[in-house]
Formats: sequence, structure tokens, C-alpha cells
Amino acid sequence: MELKAKRNYRYIVFKIEGQQVVVEKVGEQGETHEDFANSLPSNECRYAVFDYDFTTDENVQKSKIFFVAWSPETARVRSKMLYASSKDRFRREFDGVQVELQATDPSEMSLDTFIGRAR
Repeated sequence: MELKAKRNYRYIVFKIEGQQVVVEKVGEQGETHEDFANSLPSNECRYAVFDYDFTTDENVQKSKIFFVAWSPETARVRSKMLYASSKDRFRREFDGVQVELQATDPSEMSLDTFIGRAR
């Protein structure tokens, strides 16, 4: 809610610990998409929420909140299954998410992907 209403953060990364989802990392407002992409581990699953600011072709400033389910190919199968089975319930907790993105590879987290999905 703070990311949406107060816009205090650029992104929040969550991980599953035991039976609960906890905040792993919070990106300050000045951080970039690159900082966000680099905050996701290369071999472990995560959930994340990213506040993406962009300018439309009509030169209008806009923002979209992305929910990202990060499940890299190199993650353990058990981890992928746990994150996949918990995703819908966790996703429903976020009011205001406008775009959902499932990513398994860094190329699917590129800035171009976010630009394309935001419009």
C-alpha cells in the first residue's frame, strides 16, 4: 500500500521463508529498473512489486505498478513449485497492481519488456 499510495518505494522484493512471505529488499524511490532487476537472485524464486514511471508517446507522465513472479530456470524445482502454488493467493493481497509479469530469465526482465507491457 505504501508503494501505491505514498510512492515511498520504487520496488519491494519478497521471499518465502518457512510458511510466510517476508520482505527481503526495499528499493528507494531514486533507484532504477536496473537496480530492481539486479536485486533478484539468479538462482532463487521471488515475488516483487515494481513502480514503473514512464512517459507516453503524447509526452504524459504515467506510472504502472507491476507484480513480478520471478522463477529462474536455475531455481530448485521444489522452490518453483512453492512459489507457483502460492502466487495467486499472494497476488490478491496487492490492490492497485496493473500489470502481472512472469519471468524465468533476465531477458524477460528487460526494460523493453516493461515498456511494452506498460502501454
